Amino acid sequence: MLAARIHGKEDVRIEDLDRPQPGPGEVLVRVRTATTCGTDLKVFLRGSHAKMIRLPARFGHEGAGEIAGFGAGVKNFKEGDRVVWNNSAPCGACFYCKKDMPSLCEDLLFLNGTYAEYVVIPERIVRLNLLPIPKNLSFDTAAMTEPFACVLHGADEIGIGKDDTVVVLGDGAIGLYFITACHLRGARTYLIGGSEERLTLGKTLGAAGTLSRRAGRDPAAWICDETGREYGPDIVVEAVGQPPAWEDAARIVRSGGKVLLFGGCPRDTTVTFSTERIHYDALTLKGVFHNTPKYVRQSLEILSGAEGEKLSKLLAAPAPLADLPAALQKMRDRKALKVPIRP
Repeated sequence: MLAARIHGKEDVRIEDLDRPQPGPGEVLVRVRTATTCGTDLKVFLRGSHAKMIRLPARFGHEGAGEIAGFGAGVKNFKEGDRVVWNNSAPCGACFYCKKDMPSLCEDLLFLNGTYAEYVVIPERIVRLNLLPIPKNLSFDTAAMTEPFACVLHGADEIGIGKDDTVVVLGDGAIGLYFITACHLRGARTYLIGGSEERLTLGKTLGAAGTLSRRAGRDPAAWICDETGREYGPDIVVEAVGQPPAWEDAARIVRSGGKVLLFGGCPRDTTVTFSTERIHYDALTLKGVFHNTPKYVRQSLEILSGAEGEKLSKLLAAPAPLADLPAALQKMRDRKALKVPIRP
C-alpha cells in the first residue's frame, strides 16, 4: 500500500509499504480521507512531535474511512461500515484517569499514520473511540471530529458560557472551531487574525466582530470599542501557538478574567507574564491538552448537524496522497486551512 512517512524537517516521502494486518480486537480501515491540520504542519516543519512522532514514521492523525477487515473478538462492526476514529485512547487505570483527567493519561495511546491507503485501529481505540459515521455526514467532515473534540474540551475547561465576551486570537482552523464552540454556548465572540478571508469566514461561523492584525490597532482598545464597555473580554482563547500570542492573551483579558492557552508553542520556548497583573488582577491562566472520549462523541454529534455543514467551509479542494507535501506547503503559506487528502 502507499503511505506517507516523515524523515525530517519538510521531508515527507510517499512509500510503498506492506498492508498492515489487524490483530485481536483491532480493525483495518481503508482510509477515504485524511485531513491536514496544524499539528501535522508543525510535525512537517519541525520534523518531530514531542509526544507522538519518532522518526522516521508514518504520520497524519485525522481520518475517516471504511472497515476493510478486523481481528478476532471485534464486535459491533462489520466490513464496509463507515467509521471515524479519534487518534488516541486513555488507559482508564492510571492516576490521571482515576482523577477523571483522561487527556493527561500516563499511558495515552496515540495512533498516527492516516496519510495512507490503510490503517489499523488498535484495540483500545476500537473499544473507546471508533464511531460509526452518520449517513448524512461526508468522510471529509467526519474527519474533523478529532480537532473539534479538542476545542470542545478546551471550551468546557475554561468555562465558556452564555453571555461571556470572548476574544479568540488566531484565525487558523482551531481559532475558527472556537468561534463555533463559543457560538453554541451563547457567548459573544470576537476574532483576531491576519487573513481577511478567514476573518470573513469567522463571521459566518458566529463571530460578532473581527480585527485584522494588519490594521495596527491595539486589541485591548479595539475590544473595548467593539463592546462599548471599559473592561476587556471575560475570556481570551489563544489559538496561535507562539509565545507573543500567549503574552498578548494575558494582557488583553479583563481583571478577574480567564485565559485559555490552547496553541502548542515550539519546544523549549518560554513566555513572560507580569506577576503584578496576574496577582493583583486575579487572572486565571489555563493550559489544556487534547480531548477525551466524551468530547469525541459530542464533536461527531455537532458535526452531523447544521454546524458541520458550516465548518466544512474550512476544507480546501481534495488532493491525492502524492500531493501531501504540496498541501502542507499551502498550509505553511496560509493558502489553505485544511486539505482533505484522498489516499
